[in-house]
Amino acid sequence: MTQTTDRRFLLQPPNGAAMKRMRVAVGITALRPRPDPSAGIDTELIYGETVESYGDEEGFIYVRAERDGYVGYAAEAALEPAAAPATHRVRALRTFLYAGPSIKVPDPLLAPEGAELRVVDVTGEFAVLDNRRCAYAAHLEPLSAVAKDYVAVAERYVGTPYLWGGRTSLGLDCSGLLQTALRMAGIPAPRDSDLLERFYPVEIPATAALDGLRRGDAVFWKGHVGVMRDEATLLHANGHHMAVASEPLAEAAARILAKSFGPITSIRRLAE
Repeated sequence: MTQTTDRRFLLQPPNGAAMKRMRVAVGITALRPRPDPSAGIDTELIYGETVESYGDEEGFIYVRAERDGYVGYAAEAALEPAAAPATHRVRALRTFLYAGPSIKVPDPLLAPEGAELRVVDVTGEFAVLDNRRCAYAAHLEPLSAVAKDYVAVAERYVGTPYLWGGRTSLGLDCSGLLQTALRMAGIPAPRDSDLLERFYPVEIPATAALDGLRRGDAVFWKGHVGVMRDEATLLHANGHHMAVASEPLAEAAARILAKSFGPITSIRRLAE
């Protein structure tokens, strides 16, 4: 891991604790900056996600998320030892993992889009996982599958509530929306808007008329990002609508500037 002073990625194992690989055993769990349930949420970890763990403290484990390098504290009860590699992921916005191959089994576990699972068998319409839970097979896809249009993935989240640090269809923030959509398209991307701004390689001149844009272009402000649905329409998870919303880019840019959040810092594209 590259040395950094950024708290999000500064790996500081407590008391020289040895590393163990673990995976998330619940649908969604928070990653916090300190071992305190009242601490804010930096981001979320989702079912099947693997982490490096470095000892426990008061019901929390200090971890580094292997997906994007984030470090922080996750609830000890939400983690289990990592098993063999995943074979599939959830492609529906969310699905349930049942204790048996039946939709009538009580207390299913929710798994959001992108959750990674290891399928070991199939019985009827259900995929049997390595922990014997069962998922509706049509809601899964092989890890090798990729969405052709990451904007189409993001569009399915319209109306999802805004949640600071969120990464799922139960609630997400601006960069969580883009990271999730990009990953489903086979593009591992960083978690936060400042990192995404450096991740997109091609900068597009931001004209006064905000023209010359196309579907898939990412528009950045300080601390915020959205993606273009077409040459004029922005899709973004935002605190104004408190949801994932679609609106004219010109209107969003004017409102954000008027609220003193600043001007557009850049418009970027994955490739020419």
